[in-house]
Amino acid sequence: MISPQFEAAWTATWPAAEYAREGAFVVARGEGGGGRVSAARAVADWSEADIAAAEARHHAWGQPLLFSVDAGDRVLAEVLAARGYREADPTLVLSAPLPVLTEPPIPPVTAMDCWPPLAIQRDLWAQTGIGPERQAIIDRAGHPKAAILGRTKDRAAGVGFVAVHGRHAMLHALAVLPEWRGRGRGTWMVRRAARFGLEHGAQDLTLAVTAANAPARAMYERLGFAQVGAYAYWRRD
Repeated sequence: MISPQFEAAWTATWPAAEYAREGAFVVARGEGGGGRVSAARAVADWSEADIAAAEARHHAWGQPLLFSVDAGDRVLAEVLAARGYREADPTLVLSAPLPVLTEPPIPPVTAMDCWPPLAIQRDLWAQTGIGPERQAIIDRAGHPKAAILGRTKDRAAGVGFVAVHGRHAMLHALAVLPEWRGRGRGTWMVRRAARFGLEHGAQDLTLAVTAANAPARAMYERLGFAQVGAYAYWRRD
């Protein structure tokens, strides 16, 4: 079960354009920003009438029918399956204490943080599939926050986003250009994000990664991340 504290941190650092309470579900309006900001999520004991109300809200907003379901909530998953939904994108929630991530020191100019994002950072996000709709999420997230830039051989190689809410520094939108993957750029950007979190009073760095992303999962495991939750999306055409 994903903790309420984590949910609050995710909402603050990766916010939808709008939220609506429909019975036992909170429905997010994503405006094209991806699944997390476009899904309905149960926040109380639910009924099938509540599911129908969440579906109606999705329809009213003109977005696909989508629910985010914790891995342990098999009852909701079974009811959605009976209504024609199919599971997609199983995702792991990983976390690591910041002191584990902030050593060794980051080599000069390997990774830096700034706000607002530089033009090159926005270009890198666009090149790696993080377009205007997802960048709008970054822009409306609460402070403290920073855009991370990864560099190698005097070239911009990767980009990421970190924001702090309570004890959690949340890492989002981490991407490395294909030609620089596997060379440690992601590792140093994660460490820079951790340093930012430590400087702003956080205790851990938390993120989500799809279960199918084996290279990223291996990197996070090497860095000392442990799984603290899991969820999947349930979609219906």
